[in-house]
Amino acid sequence: MIPLSDDQPTRSFPIVTIAIIVVNALVFIGWQLRIGMEDSLGIGAFIPAMLSHHEPGATTRLITSLFMHGGWMHLIGNMWFLWIFGDNVEDACGPVRFAAFYLLCGVAATLAHVWPAPDSVMPLVGASGAISGVLGAYLLKHPQANVRTLIPLGFFTRIIDLPAWIFLLIWMGMQVFFQAVSGVHGGGVAYLAHIGGFVAGMGLIVFFEKSPARFRGRDA
Repeated sequence: MIPLSDDQPTRSFPIVTIAIIVVNALVFIGWQLRIGMEDSLGIGAFIPAMLSHHEPGATTRLITSLFMHGGWMHLIGNMWFLWIFGDNVEDACGPVRFAAFYLLCGVAATLAHVWPAPDSVMPLVGASGAISGVLGAYLLKHPQANVRTLIPLGFFTRIIDLPAWIFLLIWMGMQVFFQAVSGVHGGGVAYLAHIGGFVAGMGLIVFFEKSPARFRGRDA
């Protein structure tokens, strides 16, 4: 399933969402491709064993890895999901809190990935975990939103409108299914990070969303 748009307007300009997209693109095009993918992974990718063995730089890589990608499709897919769903979550949080929310979801997702295989030396990169947190928050904030969705099934390809809760629960179910059938290492995809990020987003959004206007003061 590929989301094409949603029907939820925003009240503010999504400056942080756009900034995250720009930074990810610049890191990939201006740094990773320039120095080579293998060298860039050696410098900034997260490696679970580094954290488990308390090696220098491990905590820094929790953040740097969130802005790196393994290829064009990895980058474009992640940034497209962020563009569709991120603006509404940023609108609910405000830019500063959204930035903190995004990073915390990314870190939580990475730690979920580490949990079953703390000694793994397989490098992890990508914004998927943080964006999964955005999806979890969107589910709670806009469950009844309509998501225009491309269903690519060859001759039976269709574009349909799905309620956000259906789209996101199907997406989450796919992550759980693929994690179950692919084992600890996810067949090269960090499905457990997606799951961890999604759950983190659902839990954290209540602390990072802006307070409703009715709680900002008392009636005279």
